[in-house]
Amino acid sequence: MSDTRIGALLSRLRTARGWTQQRVADEYNLLEGRATKTGKGIGRYEREARIPVPYTRKYLARVFDVDVEVLDRAVAVSKSFRGEGNNVPECLPERPKLPVVPSRPGVDAVSADALASADFARFIAQRNADEFVVEQLEADVARFARAYVSHPLLELYVEIKRLRDGAFELLRGRQHPRQTADLYVAASRLCGLSAHVCLDLGDYDSAATHARTARACAEAAGHEGMLAWVRAVESLIAYWTGRYGQAARLAQAGRHHHRACGSIGARLASLEARALAIVGDRVGAVAALADAERSREAMSGDDEVPGIFAFPTAKQFAYAGTTNLALGGREHIQQAIVSADTAIRLYRSAEDDDQSVGDLFAAHVDLARGHLLVGELDGTEAILGFVLDAPPERLSASIVRRLTALGGELSGPQYGGAVQAAHLRERLQYMAALVASPALTTSKVWVVPPVNSSEPPT
Repeated sequence: MSDTRIGALLSRLRTARGWTQQRVADEYNLLEGRATKTGKGIGRYEREARIPVPYTRKYLARVFDVDVEVLDRAVAVSKSFRGEGNNVPECLPERPKLPVVPSRPGVDAVSADALASADFARFIAQRNADEFVVEQLEADVARFARAYVSHPLLELYVEIKRLRDGAFELLRGRQHPRQTADLYVAASRLCGLSAHVCLDLGDYDSAATHARTARACAEAAGHEGMLAWVRAVESLIAYWTGRYGQAARLAQAGRHHHRACGSIGARLASLEARALAIVGDRVGAVAALADAERSREAMSGDDEVPGIFAFPTAKQFAYAGTTNLALGGREHIQQAIVSADTAIRLYRSAEDDDQSVGDLFAAHVDLARGHLLVGELDGTEAILGFVLDAPPERLSASIVRRLTALGGELSGPQYGGAVQAAHLRERLQYMAALVASPALTTSKVWVVPPVNSSEPPT
């Protein structure tokens, strides 16, 4: 194996054990004690889209029970094929030496040309990001993306901002082109996380600004998956600012990124279905829901990054519940109840870091509204307890708007001033006021806009 390249060696070691790339990532994460590797990442090593740095090779050697020197030699072979040499430190590229200027007369122009070439080589060598820096940044992005769905926003916001600003600073420097592309993808994801923070806090203008930057970074990297994902975020922003037709069009635009893999197709179709249901396009909404199911069944590969960048089956059921509520009619309401209940069960059975608190709240509100629409007021109040008993700082702007709209429905004449309905309405109003209180707004950066009474309660 002395002349084997690192990609071929890792693939050979893996297949000899009958493991998938995800199994290698799982074994690696178990040894390191952190969830930093994915099957996609192992695949990049095998394709040599990325060369594992010494820190990573140390753990890969333990995963495959081989001496780390075996992996080091394979890396040297790969680098020799790529013209990088095998005696150059990986984190600090060697500065090329100045060429010797010929002393023969008549070659001044040629010498000057060589010097200019050497100057450019030095420019290339003056890089501010190596493989390890980029790999660590990607690992941090993956960690925050997963933690985001189950942790309070401001526990993560400062770190997200710090990483995002750091990525911007790296991109202002000099890197190898393939590292630049990876940095742009990381910056796009960090801007996407920032957009989600603003979206959940109700600051839709800031969310749109971060989303535009995320899209610009994704375009610079030529990353179809991120371009599709950013369209989903832009669709969300349009939806929560009452531009439902545009929300549907943005979701449709995202579905045109054909090379995007993973669950993004199901996400975009679900977003389109919900928006179309709001504008009264029943046929289009039902068709989009079917498209979401087909996209789920035809998923090509896993999502590159977990958490907020993935679209789990539970979330798809939650969106289906909201869509069916908007479609209305007893059949769709019954289907909404089933979908919301399924979403809750799937989230509760997931690992702690995959239990999206926001989606659990949304599914409970939808389930409560479904019971309300079929006349089961007792069930409505019992289900809402999960949301109303939660710490107010955990409720996003969208959840507060759903609760406020639901309170408005309880004021309807069909409840005839029933004591139970009035009591529940007061609890909903109290929670909304508590979340929007000046003390909470100041400490949690909440911006909860008023709910238009004509706005659909979904």
